[in-house]
Amino acid sequence: MPDSTVHPRNDAENRDATDPLASLRTQFVIPDEKLIYLDGNSLGRLPKASLDRVQEVVAGEWGDRLIRSWNERWQTLPQTVGDYLGQHFLGAAAGQVVVSDSTSVNLYKLACAALDARPDRTVIVSDLNNFPTDRYVLEGLAAARGLELKLVEFDELLGPTADQLRPVLDDRTALVSLSQVDYRSSALADLASVNQVVHDAGALALWDLCHSAGSVPIELDATGTDFAVGCTYKYLNGGPGSPAFLYANASLIDSVRQPIWGWYGQRDQFAMGQGYDPVASATRFLVGTPQVVGVSLVDSGAWVLAEAGIKPLRDKGVALTEFAIELFDAWLAPIGFSLGSPRDAAVRGSHISVRHPEAYRICRALIEQHDVIPDFREPDRVRLGMAPSTTRFVDVWDAFDAMRRIVETKEYEQIDPTRTEVT
Repeated sequence: MPDSTVHPRNDAENRDATDPLASLRTQFVIPDEKLIYLDGNSLGRLPKASLDRVQEVVAGEWGDRLIRSWNERWQTLPQTVGDYLGQHFLGAAAGQVVVSDSTSVNLYKLACAALDARPDRTVIVSDLNNFPTDRYVLEGLAAARGLELKLVEFDELLGPTADQLRPVLDDRTALVSLSQVDYRSSALADLASVNQVVHDAGALALWDLCHSAGSVPIELDATGTDFAVGCTYKYLNGGPGSPAFLYANASLIDSVRQPIWGWYGQRDQFAMGQGYDPVASATRFLVGTPQVVGVSLVDSGAWVLAEAGIKPLRDKGVALTEFAIELFDAWLAPIGFSLGSPRDAAVRGSHISVRHPEAYRICRALIEQHDVIPDFREPDRVRLGMAPSTTRFVDVWDAFDAMRRIVETKEYEQIDPTRTEVT
């Protein structure tokens, strides 16, 4: 049995007392202080600023100003918010990031553009265990274009590495599409080294930043990234289904076009003329009328985090996951759990996975009987997303204490093993 005297709860309380980001939590709507929310890597909490912003957009900009708001604010909102994300979270200079559509649609647009830029090449490379929508989009493109999709099985605790990727690439490779943070294990890939290997092979790199944007410092320009996509409803707190972002490196803009030629990507949009002439920036990847309310909420969510700063957020994310692993070693490893995430914080995002044969029922017991919300991922992972903006050290302590008790008492046996829930 694990020693319950190791890491007493006041240890967590002391860490919270000295946390420089402790006050950031007060900027979010938290109606139930007893609920322990460890799923911020799937859906971030609601910023209080977003309540004011949605009222401003709906009642003021729409209700009062009506169509005048297009000229006053809305028309360039995807670019303005994109540049803000680029400046504070993505390491991207202005004109390379726009907020639009969903991650899947943006991935499709950028993948098409990359493939068209390498017309004599026939192979797409991705991760066998990449997030499903990424694989499905690439499968569809390969099928439609008669290309080969090569799925590589990387070490789950290492993620894609330059050394593993190098022998897979050759002069047939057109595109390499990978995730910076593994959605299962939280393994954090090195953009710069992977990009270099991809470029050495003459191919282009497309990164999915869904599980890193807002929690890990990203330097897209400095690492020579070609293209990237990411959602805004996880660590960026944009809200459920909020519009995604895409990045296209300025050095490639003039040489690539996307497959959906819409009027918001047109250079002289309101001339309503014949012929498509795309804007000479990432704006060319816009298609139709922007989702004004959604993009506005991305703006307010990003503003709250930018005020804190990505480095302090990263520092706290590391501290939270380090504390979680300390508790794992003391309490969970002795009772049959294994760690499903890297131990080295330098190669780990802001969530961790713990593995157990009864992970599904443990996860349901946490939710239904202990007011702890993590999520379950097949086949045996309890995934714990510790959003640095709102998660406290006592939340981590209480969640691990609950998991320990659920297994020690076999409380999970009360849960129907038939899986029907989404998370």
